[in-house]
Amino acid sequence: MKRYLIITMLVSLLFSCKKDDIEPYSLTKDNIYLNYANTDSLVYSFAYHPELAKDTIWVPVIISGKITHQDRRFELTVVDSATTAVSGRHYEQLKPFYKMPAGSGTVKIPVVLLNTDTALANKSVNLTIRVSGGEDFASGLPEKIRTKRILYSNRLEEPAWWSSWAGNLGKYSRVKHQLFLISSGTTDLVIANSYPEWYLEIPRTLYYIANTSYLLKYPFQWVSEHPEAGYILEKRNDNTGDYDFFSPSAPTRRFLLKYYASVNKYVFIDENGDQILF
Repeated sequence: MKRYLIITMLVSLLFSCKKDDIEPYSLTKDNIYLNYANTDSLVYSFAYHPELAKDTIWVPVIISGKITHQDRRFELTVVDSATTAVSGRHYEQLKPFYKMPAGSGTVKIPVVLLNTDTALANKSVNLTIRVSGGEDFASGLPEKIRTKRILYSNRLEEPAWWSSWAGNLGKYSRVKHQLFLISSGTTDLVIANSYPEWYLEIPRTLYYIANTSYLLKYPFQWVSEHPEAGYILEKRNDNTGDYDFFSPSAPTRRFLLKYYASVNKYVFIDENGDQILF
C-alpha cells in the first residue's frame, strides 16, 4: 500500500509542474570585422584606368556571431591618425552607418576613391578605415582585423605578386611595371603558394614575362611586330641617339630608350634614372 501511495504522489507532482520559458543566455553582442586575407594594405592605382574620375573599392564586412532576421547597423569610419587622403578630394565621405542585411552574415560596403587631384600622378595617399559595432554589434575584436589601409594614387604601385617572380622580373620600378602592362598580355601574375595548384600557372606566367623581356631587349622589333598595341619609337632631336617610346593617343606619357654607343645597345631607363635590365 505504501508503494502505491508513493507512485500516486509522484504522478501528481509531474502533472502539477509547468514548463518555464527560458530565455537564451548571451554574454555580449555579436562582433563584426573586415573579411580580408592576412594583408596590411590594399593597393590601387588609377594608372590602370586613367579614363576614370572615380572608382569603388568594395570592403567585405562579416559578423562573428549569429545571423538574425532583422537588419542591423554598424559603422565604418576613417582613422584620421593613419590617413593622408582628404575627404572630398581623394574619397567620398563615408555614411554615418551601414546595414548588415537580415538573414546575412556578410556584406560589401562601397568606398569611393576619387581621381580628381592631379598630384596623385606623383604621390600616393592612404585611407585607413575601421569597422566598429555601431548600434547593434560589439567592437570587441582586435583592431588589426577591423582595420584596413587603402594605398592609392594615379601611378603604379608594386603589386603583391611582383616579389613572387622577382628572380625573373628583377627589381621593381614603375616604368618597368608600365612596360610589363603594355607588353605582357596580362595585368597580374599568380602569387606563389596562393592556392594548392598554383604551380600549374607557371608556364603561362613565364610566357607573360617572356613577352616583356622581348620588348625590353628588342624594342624596335617589338614595335614592328605589334602594330595593334599602338606604340611607336621616335628619335630625339638632341644628337644622343636616344628614342622616346610612347602611344600617340597619350603623347606626353613617354619612356626613354637610351642609346649606349660603347656597346651599340638601347636600354630603357626608369623613373630613378636606372637601366631596366632583364
